[in-house]
Amino acid sequence: MITKKQLIINADDFGMSESINLAVLDAYKNGILTSASLLANGPAFGHSVSLLKEMQGIGLAVHLNIIEFSTLQKNIKPDSLLYDRNGRYNNGFVKLLLKSFNHDFLKEVEEDFRLQIEKVLAYTPVDHIDSHVHVHAIPNIFKIVCRLAKEYGIKNIRTQFEYPYFVPDIKKYLSLKYPVNLIKVMILNTFTLINRQVIDKDYFSTNENIIGVNYTGCMDTATISAALKNVREKTELLVHPCIDRSMHSRIFEYQAIVDEGLRQQIADCDIDLINFAGKLKFI
Repeated sequence: MITKKQLIINADDFGMSESINLAVLDAYKNGILTSASLLANGPAFGHSVSLLKEMQGIGLAVHLNIIEFSTLQKNIKPDSLLYDRNGRYNNGFVKLLLKSFNHDFLKEVEEDFRLQIEKVLAYTPVDHIDSHVHVHAIPNIFKIVCRLAKEYGIKNIRTQFEYPYFVPDIKKYLSLKYPVNLIKVMILNTFTLINRQVIDKDYFSTNENIIGVNYTGCMDTATISAALKNVREKTELLVHPCIDRSMHSRIFEYQAIVDEGLRQQIADCDIDLINFAGKLKFI
């Protein structure tokens, strides 16, 4: 049986800056973007939600974040394991992984995630949950996200299994980013296999695979074009668009998802563009 190839094209970090927000807006209205992830504690969150009236039909997520910026907690805990005395998050992915076996730490994570979900839902419904720097892939944190998603009626959660593919551009393999990205893929693929064992398949839906970690920082038109062979029944392509030309990798991602040639290639490959709710975008 031949299954229909479906691609979710999701912009992470919606709310991080106005230049990112404007790129998301344009890529949805004039490009192939189908979904975006709202960063509740992003500096430009207010600006991002003000644009939603121009983006009817876009899929939206809560982009859970305990890596960057500040907690939404009003009462800062002086002995927090999650943030510093000024309320700014101060753990990288490895530290979060190591702390994820600490009950007190996990309790703080749940409190902060709850505030972020409630802030986004106060402005708009969402169709899925994902996270900044994939922190929700950490198995003990993933369990928290599943519990909260069910509590708030959110039925889709991103998982991060990525299949390998080759991009015919040697420069991408000479970049120092590439070996780091390979390590990320191995970690996230392993965590995804663990997390799929605990996800409630009768309640939740997830993407079959993702595209975007293996070549993080190099997701230009050529990379995305080469990755289309990995589109399956429900694949998510992660992008980080921005119209600020000083953010080189992000401007390339923006240019890719408004590229007419890539749009045509997706159509020629008989790939449907959807969001997590399954809504089709006609191209």
